[in-house]
Amino acid sequence: MTPDVFGSLMEKNSLFINRDVLRPTYMPEVLPHREKEITNLAEVFLPALREESPSNVFIYGKTGTGKTAVVKYVGNQLVKKGEEMNKKVHFTYINCEVVDTHYRLLQNIANHFIDTWADRIPFTGWPTDEVYARLTKVIDDAGGVVIVVLDEIDKLKGDEALYTLSRIDGDLKNSKVSLVGISNDLKFTEFLDPRVKSSLGEENMVFYPYDARELQDILEHRAQLALKPDALSPSVIPLCAAIAAQEHGDARRALDLLRISAELAEREHAGKITEKHIRKALHKIELDHISEVIRTLPLQSKILLLATIKEEREKKNAGLKTALTTGEVYDTYKTLCKKVKLESLTQRRVADLISELDMLGIITARVISKGRYGRTREIQTSTSTSEMLKVLQEDETIKPLLHFRGAEQTRLM
Repeated sequence: MTPDVFGSLMEKNSLFINRDVLRPTYMPEVLPHREKEITNLAEVFLPALREESPSNVFIYGKTGTGKTAVVKYVGNQLVKKGEEMNKKVHFTYINCEVVDTHYRLLQNIANHFIDTWADRIPFTGWPTDEVYARLTKVIDDAGGVVIVVLDEIDKLKGDEALYTLSRIDGDLKNSKVSLVGISNDLKFTEFLDPRVKSSLGEENMVFYPYDARELQDILEHRAQLALKPDALSPSVIPLCAAIAAQEHGDARRALDLLRISAELAEREHAGKITEKHIRKALHKIELDHISEVIRTLPLQSKILLLATIKEEREKKNAGLKTALTTGEVYDTYKTLCKKVKLESLTQRRVADLISELDMLGIITARVISKGRYGRTREIQTSTSTSEMLKVLQEDETIKPLLHFRGAEQTRLM
């Protein structure tokens, strides 16, 4: 008989009422400490209810400051009010990290107004001017005011899409289009075509980071909906808030930390979430982040990281406590490159790659003076080398190097 794997697990008590409440995609009914921003944006959108075109607006702020949540919240309220007043108001949201080309952007906006799947514009294949003609037609057929939100607008490739949308009202008879751009980059508009910049930069809003007290309020509000009563030790939410406040007041980070802590506690069959679970969750989040960064590294940087790990382990196994130097890492790096028949970079270029790995938080590289011998760097890895190796071995070029022993090495990894 096949064992019921999930039956026994389902019988165990869960700490959650609804874990999705702690996810970034959850849309709360209340947004604590964003009342002013909600009011300001509502004032920008208000002309839409009078069948007038709202100003285009750019919204700036670091990750986790509530930009997207506020825009969606106000947009949903606007559409609801428009329905009550029998006004044609349309609200469409696009994430430009996913939809990042001129064609895809026009296609996505148009498909928002096309209900029949067979009539929708395909992902590729149409001339861009035909997509644009279809877009203007479906918007005009819908009538009223259309607000298009472009989240992570700085991820769009080129200015052409923004230039097209900023001029679209000239090709419409029955509708008006307003744009909302959301970005983490305060300097984003500095690199725009001046024509686009003048059209889009009518209003600007900046979302400032949450402080620890505000983050604590947000966490307490979400915890009431997400977790069972008495699931939390008293110090958990203040600790989550304090950690997130130190990292530029990121509410998303705070919510992730609380959710992952609860999941870890649940897997341990703990009755409460404690500070211990917060520390474990923080370590897991940092490892996950570093793992993802390592996956996206260019091959040369991966080989350099592997050289650092090999040299560090070799010294440790030999009982040496001296830090790695750039020269030692470079020698091993060249050996590994030769093994996979890859041309090695110059030591100067490798020094630049070391700086990049340091900036990404994968290694630490401290410059020290050797007196008349010049300067070098003391290099060490910043997290578990075992976890790093697990990620590196996913690369087929790197895998044969994991157990490669150079001339000066005395031990297999």
